[in-house]
Amino acid sequence: MVAPQVEAAEQAVAVLRGGGNAVDAAVTGAFVQGVIDPQMCGIGGGGVMVVHDAQAGTNVVLEFFPRAGSLVRDDQWVHAFRRPAAHPYGYVLDGALNDVGYQSIGVPGTVRGLYEALARFGTISWERAIAPAIAIASRGFPVSSFMREDWEFNTGPDVVPHARRLQATPEARRIFTRRGSLYRVGELMVLEDYARTLREIAAGGPDAFYRGQLAKTMVADFEANGASITAEDLALYKVDCNTPVEGTYRGTRIVAPGPPAGGVALIQLMNYLEGCDLRGRAWPSTTEAALRADAMAWVFAEQQRHMMDPRFGPVPLDEMIDKDRAARARRERGAGERPARKPYADAPTTTQLSVGDDAGNAVSLTHTLGTWSGVVTPTLGFGYNNYLSAFDPRPGRRNSLAPGKTRVTMMSPTLTFDGDRLSGLIGGVGGNKILTGVGQCLVNLLEHGMSPVESVSAARVHCDGGSVHLERRIPSYVQDGLERLGYGTNRHPLSYDIFFALVQVVAFDQYASARGASDPRGDGGVALVA
Repeated sequence: MVAPQVEAAEQAVAVLRGGGNAVDAAVTGAFVQGVIDPQMCGIGGGGVMVVHDAQAGTNVVLEFFPRAGSLVRDDQWVHAFRRPAAHPYGYVLDGALNDVGYQSIGVPGTVRGLYEALARFGTISWERAIAPAIAIASRGFPVSSFMREDWEFNTGPDVVPHARRLQATPEARRIFTRRGSLYRVGELMVLEDYARTLREIAAGGPDAFYRGQLAKTMVADFEANGASITAEDLALYKVDCNTPVEGTYRGTRIVAPGPPAGGVALIQLMNYLEGCDLRGRAWPSTTEAALRADAMAWVFAEQQRHMMDPRFGPVPLDEMIDKDRAARARRERGAGERPARKPYADAPTTTQLSVGDDAGNAVSLTHTLGTWSGVVTPTLGFGYNNYLSAFDPRPGRRNSLAPGKTRVTMMSPTLTFDGDRLSGLIGGVGGNKILTGVGQCLVNLLEHGMSPVESVSAARVHCDGGSVHLERRIPSYVQDGLERLGYGTNRHPLSYDIFFALVQVVAFDQYASARGASDPRGDGGVALVA
């Protein structure tokens, strides 16, 4: 079991040791993550998981992303639109209406999603799954260095700093600061309101959140402050149960969630790199950095052209993951002139959990608040997502606002198989760097023969169509080589930089023995065996 948060991993492993299965552990761990990383994830957010049911031999995607409320209009932000953000999946509006505050909130899906997973595949009770999160919220937990670093992270001019989000509403300021001052590392944060809310959900099931008194309290707050979410939006929220998309890389099967999640992009990235001569090369090198950057730039261009919520328009899925499409892109490859894009900062405001059990069941789960809205409803104690921030504020576009619609995301919780044998679980956090982080770790594992620890620890590059971002540990001769080839570069100041995503990996050998690794760019996380 691997997660960025030690406490979540410990509680999930306790479930496994008590006879629970991988889904039981994942749901338990996810609720704990929502408490101890309350700006990364929680019951006000959403996400996606891929579940491998060993007995049935099936892989299922449960998608529970936040969705735009029924009161949104595609032109509601036209008057405030200034420009696309420096980062490639956001937009700058006057007053940051789409980024912070009530207008940024989508209908939360996490409670319904975790319940659906437990009901379909779990063995323990709903109350037991939530109990550890309630206990931790009630007694409190020490603020981690990663949480404090996230609050202080320099997000750049196009994103509201997290330290301001903590005080965006009076209730957020009351709960998440000490009268406006940030908690120090190691100080105890107690979330008693959140604990009470979780107790209601544990006792009343998801209907307590979507139809009961909690829903009434949320809707009253939404109506008073201009959110787009109605009581009916909450009551009618449903989880989508889908078949994953599949690809291969040198014979290894890759199983991941389809659109609007990032599985298609991941398969495209691997298709492109599969046709490159990487085996036997050392990493990092100028040649491979250029190939990785070209593959990434192509994939992000594909996403911009074709990806959207498939319930609102066609996505050419089969064409996009066809290996011939990637082969054509490789043939047309050339560095040449790249579009200018200012360097930007973007912290990983999401979380990941990967877990398998002795019976062969497995879960890869990514869930999030986006970059979180800064909104907390009085007495409820939890923050809401800001999932509407990535919708295009201009009407008539693939990703313009529409009631019930969800945004495109690079979340790609993934399973790998050697034939029918489960060989790995992988997923990451960090916006669009999820794709490039997970993809590079897969290349490290499958192409360069690295161990899980080596794969997540190795230096990374990132390119979404502009400059090639380089982690500090990438040697200067690689940077110089890229620039001689015509690439713009941006070498980051940190050797282990959270800009490049936090990836969590579990690898199984032919005897089902597991090795795990948690990305060292955050707190380090933990990999535990039951």
